[in-house]
Amino acid sequence: MKKDFLSVSDFSPQEIKQVIEQAMTLKEEDSPHLLSGKTLALLFEKPSLRTRVSFEIAMHQLGGYAIYLSPQEVGLDKRESVPDVAKVLSRYVDCIAARTFSHKTLISLAGHSQVPVINALSDLEHPCQALSDLLTIYEKKGRLAGLTMAFIGDGNNVANSLLLATSITGMNFHIASPSGYEINREILSQGRKFASSSRSRIELFTSPEEAVTSADIVYTDVWTSMGQDAEADKRRLAFHDYKVDERLLSFARQDVLFMHPLPAHHDEEISPGLLDDPKSVVFDQAENRLHLQKALLAKILLPTK
Repeated sequence: MKKDFLSVSDFSPQEIKQVIEQAMTLKEEDSPHLLSGKTLALLFEKPSLRTRVSFEIAMHQLGGYAIYLSPQEVGLDKRESVPDVAKVLSRYVDCIAARTFSHKTLISLAGHSQVPVINALSDLEHPCQALSDLLTIYEKKGRLAGLTMAFIGDGNNVANSLLLATSITGMNFHIASPSGYEINREILSQGRKFASSSRSRIELFTSPEEAVTSADIVYTDVWTSMGQDAEADKRRLAFHDYKVDERLLSFARQDVLFMHPLPAHHDEEISPGLLDDPKSVVFDQAENRLHLQKALLAKILLPTK
């Protein structure tokens, strides 16, 4: 049976561990024939730098082929219905990585596709980002369980996936958001069930300083995501006290890692120069999108032994 990857929660703790270990191996070793003969369709409604380039290069370096389909070329549910697109692509390719405005579009794609569908970003989750973040943390800290991540800002798709990823793997998750911008309630409920099993904690704050205190990782993201441009001014006011800078990082552990999925808005959610601070692993995160997605594609496209 095909295995879709629409949410971090589609993988068990053991599967996440396996993908991280495989990513570390593929980062060190060339495997130019691993996905020979396989084709990936990149079906994107949103613009992209890291997601598109990392998936295309991942397929190329593993011996496969990727084809990019722009919004203008496909026009999901405008030029052609989502079910029809899924059924047609299933006849051509081995896997679909979709970057969509609505998570419902992904669910529809997966429901009508005969090949696996990967969530390359939706309004609900960004699971490929979260897994590559876990890879980066594991490389830097040598473990996941017991560490504490503090997310500062909007309870958005990245925050949703990180909450699930950390709770599944035994990491504590703190999030500080202003009123009205909290984490998704269903995601929170799901994460708390995982945290109960992994003996980790999820804590919600309005104070960034309280959330960051003694954290091992401090994470933030843009205040205004794609498709929210009309809210930009309102969000700047709401998040004014949620900027991550050296002062805020001083509340965390001395060896804290600073993380951001990019793109960043300098002098909004982060202070100028923070991406190049010694505490920052932001560009390691960006590189690890490539290695994690190699491992993810291999897991999904190759038969299990």
